[in-house]
Amino acid sequence: MNRKMVIPSFSLFLIIFVVTTVSSQQMSRQVHKKPRINKCIELLLEGQPIYYADTYGGYEEGKKSAKTWADYIYFNMEHNPVDFGLLREFMRGLVDGGPTPSGHRTPTIIAILPVLGLDAETFKGGSWMVQQALAQGVHGLHLCRAQSPEAVRLFVQAARYPFQRIGEEELDEGVRGWGSHKFAAYVWGIDEKEYLQKADVWPLNPDGEIMLGLKIEDRFALQAAEQSLAVPGIAFAEHGPRDMGLSYGYLEGRADPPVPTEVAAAGDSILALCKARGIFFLDNVLPDNVKAQIDRGVMIGAGRREDAADIGRRYTEREMPW
Repeated sequence: MNRKMVIPSFSLFLIIFVVTTVSSQQMSRQVHKKPRINKCIELLLEGQPIYYADTYGGYEEGKKSAKTWADYIYFNMEHNPVDFGLLREFMRGLVDGGPTPSGHRTPTIIAILPVLGLDAETFKGGSWMVQQALAQGVHGLHLCRAQSPEAVRLFVQAARYPFQRIGEEELDEGVRGWGSHKFAAYVWGIDEKEYLQKADVWPLNPDGEIMLGLKIEDRFALQAAEQSLAVPGIAFAEHGPRDMGLSYGYLEGRADPPVPTEVAAAGDSILALCKARGIFFLDNVLPDNVKAQIDRGVMIGAGRREDAADIGRRYTEREMPW
């Protein structure tokens, strides 16, 4: 005999609650299931500040860094030996050690190179390093000593493929070549054709996944900052407080308060220019000032402090896991 199942109202409510809760959790996971390759672009588009750590090393360092608390990692070749083989192995280790707690294939990796933006000729002599770093699958680059707007234009040009036309009224044709996309596509977890399409500078190209930054880190760079930050293709900038302090004659090289008056003024000036240009500002954050820095307009938290990042993320009610 067929019998109809009778479910008490409380049990029915419980079933609906559980199903709804599970569905909500699944939806939440889907929201952060890597709609962007570059985790930091995803966060910045949500209005969320990002936080970084730095490193230098090979495959094992990459595996260890894959689960980092940081949103992105600086691979620091500004003062360490320039070794693109080491960088390639680091990126391979990131992939093998991933994904990140947020579900991205790797953290965002931004390389700092020793090529300087002093003038066009100086940058041209070192532009090959931009090509090499991007070919290893990094998601961004940071130009040191950005004194020359023309060097900044060449920096953007060096990071782009020739077929990218956004901004061509102000920028020369990109110079990245065929073959530079193959290993990088593996690191990003996409096919080679898709990499070619996505490997462009953001936010100039809204679909781009590469972030370029400027270090306005001495008095001469500061004088040209308005012109340099007007170059299309730049995503973020900083005033390099330690180097800025050296430029003003201070030997201590402080990045945390109290900094010299001239250094603080330089930071305020770069922050104002960034806001005017829709560029993101980088500055040091500590547990006791991260909230004030966020309120001030800092969107990239330096300082390499997990505790400061934790406070900042809770302050901005961030939802993406870290």
